[in-house]
Amino acid sequence: MADPSSASPAPPALEGRKLAFVVTEDWFFVSHFLPMLRAAKELGLDVTVVTRVRAHRAAIEALGARVVPLDAERRSLNPMAAGYAAGQLAAILKAEKADLVHCIALRGILVGGAAAAMAGIGRRVYALTGLGFLGARTDLVGRTARRAVRLLVRGLETNGTRYLFENADDPRLLGLDPDGPRVTLVGGAGIDPEALKPEPLPPQPPLKVAVVARMLWSKGVDLAVEAVRKARSEGAAIELSLYGAPDPSNPKAIPESTLKAWSAEPGIAWHGATRDVAGVWRSHHVACLPSRGGEGLPRTLLEAAACGRAIVTTDVPGCRTLVRDGIEGRVVPPGDVDRLAEALASLGREPDRTAAMGRAARARVLDGFTERQVMDAVKRLYREVLAA
Repeated sequence: MADPSSASPAPPALEGRKLAFVVTEDWFFVSHFLPMLRAAKELGLDVTVVTRVRAHRAAIEALGARVVPLDAERRSLNPMAAGYAAGQLAAILKAEKADLVHCIALRGILVGGAAAAMAGIGRRVYALTGLGFLGARTDLVGRTARRAVRLLVRGLETNGTRYLFENADDPRLLGLDPDGPRVTLVGGAGIDPEALKPEPLPPQPPLKVAVVARMLWSKGVDLAVEAVRKARSEGAAIELSLYGAPDPSNPKAIPESTLKAWSAEPGIAWHGATRDVAGVWRSHHVACLPSRGGEGLPRTLLEAAACGRAIVTTDVPGCRTLVRDGIEGRVVPPGDVDRLAEALASLGREPDRTAAMGRAARARVLDGFTERQVMDAVKRLYREVLAA
């Protein structure tokens, strides 16, 4: 948690001003955006979180925010369903008398931006946290979809709109200058370096590799499995652990039957979801995320880096923002199983280098990716938008 003593007093001009977060899922808000809620409360803002409520209302309310339910299925791309959700949300924003609307992720931006327009609220923050499977597609459909996203998002812009990104590639996708005055870049969700600390590496061999993520094709989980199969067939002593659950609201969820089949293979184990991230990295040497793209800045990589673990990932937006090839880990082309297998095998042969990369990853997190640093950047953004 952030140190309360580091919080600056709320400027009188912001005390009691109203901020509404718009996010599709309460679990997503709790896993990634509580530092932004704490930043808003440090400024004295009155905060409401409008989201689909499942099991995380109490965690949000514990930080002093109100939670207002909104059912908007994020898997659905039906324009009529999105329009209905925007109408509901506009009524909520009017009733809340929001001064600022902070829309999180693509669907939150599209529905929230339209609702803010209906409610006459011009001060908005659009936080694009990656494009998910749309960003991972390299075919004509993917390229067409990204052009459509650019037109839709920019069409919901006002003079009081500011953008929040987790990497420098996503602003360019929307035709924005990452260094421009309308753009704020933050180090992902931010990590508390006191809650996640380096611990001694386990004995080696074998090299123990873990993927901690939602079990989605877009995350490249299957590529990690194929790479470990290949490396093991060539004599490398490597074991792979998969931690995460399929996401039923995501069209790229890996079937549970597939995960169980992988787990039956030698050297591969699927453990399901975990809440003990520190425990995972205590018993593994390397974090792997062979994403196909569409990332903002993956929290799983920040967590592993904070724990002092080397990272093997792909050369896609977000992942390459944190990891530099040969320094914090290895960065390989997306979809290249041979290069991925070679990178993992090489770390298995060089334990001292693997340990050094883990130390570099920890230092990298402390330089711009901590929770406190993200909170301070968000506070500056809120002050700017509300002063406009």
